[in-house]
Amino acid sequence: MKRRIWLMIALVALLALISGCSQVNQPITPESKGFWNHYIVYPLSWLITYVAKLFDSNYGLSIIIVTILIRLLILPLMIQQTRNAKAMQALQPELQKLREKYSSKDMQTQQKLQQETMLLFQKHGVNPLAGCFPILIQTPILIGFYHAIMRTREIANHNFLWFDLGDKDPYFILPVVAGVATFIQQKMMMAGTEQQNPQMAMMLWMMPIMIIIVGINFPAALSLYWVVGNIFSIVQTYFIKGPDLKSTHSGGKKK
Repeated sequence: MKRRIWLMIALVALLALISGCSQVNQPITPESKGFWNHYIVYPLSWLITYVAKLFDSNYGLSIIIVTILIRLLILPLMIQQTRNAKAMQALQPELQKLREKYSSKDMQTQQKLQQETMLLFQKHGVNPLAGCFPILIQTPILIGFYHAIMRTREIANHNFLWFDLGDKDPYFILPVVAGVATFIQQKMMMAGTEQQNPQMAMMLWMMPIMIIIVGINFPAALSLYWVVGNIFSIVQTYFIKGPDLKSTHSGGKKK
């Protein structure tokens, strides 16, 4: 568990380094320097522009299409992450028994707990760090796509449906839809675990609220990306966790 925490801390530090937060207001061009700009942000910006030109400079439609393409690209990673999370969840009762068995805080007992925990993981073929690797790979791509949207000048000069892509949604429809879609997607991912993990239940509400607040204050193009991405995630989660969602729902009805 400690290794996983340190890995996540290292991931956050790495993203802070490569994402170049200070550059988010600087236009992305072929001359933009740095590994992050040259190999991640600019290729994504070029792809958005290329697809838009195929549809008569419709950048809104381009964002939708490219978002779906990116989600399809990382779909295998998401499937792997979901399966690993499901396996970890199935082991929770046995892990709880081990914690109760080795409840003493002395070093020797805690070492024994770690040994027994690793043996349990090996027995069931579960890697506790496996869920981190898909995140490690997909997060830079998603952040890069965010940068590409924010830093591509052409996007800000076009409109789509009722809003200007470079301005805030005047009716706040997209931020609210993005927040609701985030809530539904997280609710589906956490089905049956909220009571077991209060922190996850808290995140269920915090993330949608944060998405709405950020969406209200950022260009509508970013909210459009969130809406499409979250709707894709809802469909994806339904097909990956469909049987589990149905059993959880029917179980709740019986109670």
